[in-house]
Amino acid sequence: MKLHTVCLFLNLAAFWLLNSGHNTLLILLLGLASILLVLVISHKMDVVDHESQPLYLTRNIFSYYLWLTKEIIKANIVVVKHIWLGNQSISPTLRTIKISQKTDMGKVIYANSITLTPGTVAIDIIDDEVVVHALLKQDIESLLAGEMDRRVSQLER
Repeated sequence: MKLHTVCLFLNLAAFWLLNSGHNTLLILLLGLASILLVLVISHKMDVVDHESQPLYLTRNIFSYYLWLTKEIIKANIVVVKHIWLGNQSISPTLRTIKISQKTDMGKVIYANSITLTPGTVAIDIIDDEVVVHALLKQDIESLLAGEMDRRVSQLER
């Protein structure tokens, strides 16, 4: 529990410092006070645990973020191209896809990654399947190939 609290403190402090833009003593002390208040409230609510601070993800998450960013950029280009080409160029598809993630966190990361990628939306997660709507049939085929599924599963290890 202590390690999760320290990680939450560090994440909140980094987030606050990045968004604050000020570094005077008074502002830093007010930021520290607000972070400590959030930690106290979080502990009273008993929400600081392995699910709220999934430390096992930190080892591989940055390489996954880089890969996902590249995929988002590529998908944006494809979607813009098909917007220019018009309705005849799209092939909307709804499909249930089997997923290999074992944890709820892994399933949510996978579904959110699908939704973050333009042209695809994860509609529902049912046990070990996700229902996906795609603007193009090739996007479903790409998901069926399993690259995103494999990368998210690597995060769970």
